[in-house]
Amino acid sequence: MTATPATTKTDNEADAEATATEESAATDTAADTTPDTAAQEQDDDELGDDLPPASPVRTAIGAGAAAVVSGALGLASLTGTWTGKVLSERETLLGQIKTAQGGSASAQIHEIYADSWHTTAAVNGGFALLALLVGAFVLARPAFGAPDAQPQPGWVRAVALGGLVLGAIGLLLSVGMFFDLFATLPSTGS
Repeated sequence: MTATPATTKTDNEADAEATATEESAATDTAADTTPDTAAQEQDDDELGDDLPPASPVRTAIGAGAAAVVSGALGLASLTGTWTGKVLSERETLLGQIKTAQGGSASAQIHEIYADSWHTTAAVNGGFALLALLVGAFVLARPAFGAPDAQPQPGWVRAVALGGLVLGAIGLLLSVGMFFDLFATLPSTGS
């Protein structure tokens, strides 16, 4: 019967030795992979030195906003603005005040109507010029500075070009209106 406890003890010792061997093998495997991982990280670091540093993703929010502003300014130059209307009415009022004491019909036409029209043309021309400048800036911006991996989205260029065209048309109309090229002032017949 003494052989049975010795055999049991031997089985427990064998299990303990097997467990120790497995743990040792796991430790050796971990130790074996650590140098490989370190070598791989070193290779990655060496490859990373050749690559340019990561740049932040360009969102084109500013360019898109400027393009929309250019389009809105171009449209405002064609349709007129509240500012232009207020300044035009002010010129009309000033003309009425100047001619209230009397004056020739030609002077009244000039003071009351012509100055008002010219003020409207000048304000619309200012908006058109702003539309031209902002649209040109948005379209020319990618040509200056560091090259970008992501070019401007197509809609940004399209809206900026639309603002540029509307601004050019508005500027031509404003110049024509200011210099009375499209319609002359009524004459008094004298």
